[in-house]
Amino acid sequence: MQSETVSKSDLRVAALAKRDALPATERAVAADTIAERAFPVPIPAGATVSGYSPMKSELNPVQLMRVFAVAGAQLALPVVQGRGQPLIMRAWSFGAPLVSGVWGIREPTADAPEVFPDIMLVPLAAFDRQGQRLGYGAGYYDMTIARIRAMKPVIAIGLAFAAQEADKIPSEPHDAPLDLVLTEREVIDFRRQ
Repeated sequence: MQSETVSKSDLRVAALAKRDALPATERAVAADTIAERAFPVPIPAGATVSGYSPMKSELNPVQLMRVFAVAGAQLALPVVQGRGQPLIMRAWSFGAPLVSGVWGIREPTADAPEVFPDIMLVPLAAFDRQGQRLGYGAGYYDMTIARIRAMKPVIAIGLAFAAQEADKIPSEPHDAPLDLVLTEREVIDFRRQ
């Protein structure tokens, strides 16, 4: 039997179609389930946690970010600088203004200070059991995770629906693996592998 290699772009198309097919109510329940579960990583006093403004059918991290805010964490959201450049994480808190950035993604204003997260919540199209993440193809999160890991320890946590799991995602040297993935069904910790 001949083995066929599936390209990242084919995997991405299939994964996004599967994610998009999930009913909105199911996506909302999944996000609430993740936010209500005990968080699997200690949140040190004064920790900075970056989330993201969800686009399309991404798992919405807002309820989980509220948990961090109540715990006293400094929140941050990403800002796209430009193609081929890592994201800038800017400080943000609930009630602070947001502006429309690249692709209409809501982001902090330009005067919000840049911060360097201790924990990063990462959106994705698909993930596998080796901690590989499939994003949208521009490499923004791979560059950002690598940049921050070069400065300090950071825990990269993918947020996903269980339906986004893939058997194997092809990896390349520039791909930044995740430390954990949180789904509505389970916490997958790759640090113990």
